[in-house]
Amino acid sequence: ARILAGAAMREVYHEMARVLEQGDPCVLATVVRTKGSTPQKPGAKLLVRQDGSGVGTLGGGCVEGDIWFASSELLKRGGDAEVKDYFLNEDLAARDGLVCGGTMYFLLEPVRRRETALPYLQEIADAYAGGQAVAIASLLKSPGSADMAVGQKLFIRRDGSIQGTLGSPALDAEVSERARELMPYGKCEFLSTRDGSHLFLEAYTTPPQLVIMGGGHIALALARLARTVGFTIHVIDDRPEFSNRERFPYAESTIVAPYDQGLAQIPVSTNTFIIIATRGHRFDDLATEAAARSPAGYVGLLGSKRKCLLIYQGLFRKGVPEERIRQIHGPVGLDLGGRTPEEIALSVMAEVLMDRLGGDGRPMRMENRLFLKAKEKALEPVAGM
Repeated sequence: ARILAGAAMREVYHEMARVLEQGDPCVLATVVRTKGSTPQKPGAKLLVRQDGSGVGTLGGGCVEGDIWFASSELLKRGGDAEVKDYFLNEDLAARDGLVCGGTMYFLLEPVRRRETALPYLQEIADAYAGGQAVAIASLLKSPGSADMAVGQKLFIRRDGSIQGTLGSPALDAEVSERARELMPYGKCEFLSTRDGSHLFLEAYTTPPQLVIMGGGHIALALARLARTVGFTIHVIDDRPEFSNRERFPYAESTIVAPYDQGLAQIPVSTNTFIIIATRGHRFDDLATEAAARSPAGYVGLLGSKRKCLLIYQGLFRKGVPEERIRQIHGPVGLDLGGRTPEEIALSVMAEVLMDRLGGDGRPMRMENRLFLKAKEKALEPVAGM
C-alpha cells in the first residue's frame, strides 16, 4: 500500500470542488496501478478542466501529456469513466530524459454533477482537517456484474457506514474491511478481490504529525527534516527556553509541560509519530510511558540499548502491556553511522519514513545479475558495424 501525498491531494480536491461549484465539468485522472519503473506511483492525480488547464501531476513528460490529451478528449465527447494503460517503453522514456520501463494504469473519470461529488469532497476535506477518516473504492473491472460500470464508487467511513455499492453486499463488505485497514495512515492500493474484481482504494485522514518530546539539538534537526517531508510538528519540553515559537518556527505547537502531561494538549492518533529525546533518563522514562499509553501509531526512543532496556523494565513494572512495549522503536533510527545531531536526525527520520511508507530499509542498488546483464548488452555487436 502506498501513502497518498497529502498536500498534493488536498490541492487537487480543493480545485475540483471549486470547479464543480462553478457548474463546470472536469476529468480526474488517477494512477491506480504501476508495474516496473515509472515516474509516478499509485495515488498521483491530475485534474483537467474544461478549458484544458489542470492541477496536479502524473509525473510529467510524455505520460502526463498523453493522459492530459485523453482527458480533454473525454470531456469533449461526453464519454464515461475508463481505465487506460500506458507502457513506457525505452523510446518514450528517452524522449523525456527518463530511464523507465514500466506500465502505468490510469482511471479517467469525468465529473459533471456537483450534487453527487461535492458531499464526498467535503468529507475528504473534513478528514484532512482532523475529522473522521474516510475512503473511496473505485471499480476498475467487474467480471461478476455487467451492471457495474468502471468508476462505480463505494464511499466508506471509519465508523463503518457506507454509501454506494460495488455490485453486491459481500463485495462491499470485503472492500470496506480492507479500506478501514488503510485509513489510519491514509494509504492507497490496487485491490484484486476474491470474485475477480479490480478496484482502487484511497483512504484519507489527517496529515502525519511528529511529536518531539525534548527540545534539544537533535529535536531542532528533526523538526527541520520532518517539515520537508510533510509532517505537522509538535514539540514538548518542560523548559520554556527549549519549547517556544522562536526556537521551532516550523512547529504547529510548542508545549511547555511535564513530559507525562504534555501529550494531553495534542490530538494524538494512529497517524502520530512520537520521538522521545529528552535530556535525561528520568525524563525519558516519563515521556516513554506517556507515549506508550497514547494511541500513537509509532513511538521511538532515542539513546543506547542499555538505556532502552532500563526504560522497558520500568514500563513492565508499571503494567504497560508487553505487546505495546514491543512496538516501541528503541533505540530509534537506522544504523547510518551518524554522530552529529543532524546525522542522528536523518537516521531517525529514515526509520520513521520507512515505517510510514512501508519500505524495508535495504539498499536499492541493483542485484549482481542485472549488473552482469548490462555488461552483456554493452559487449553485444552493434548492427551495421
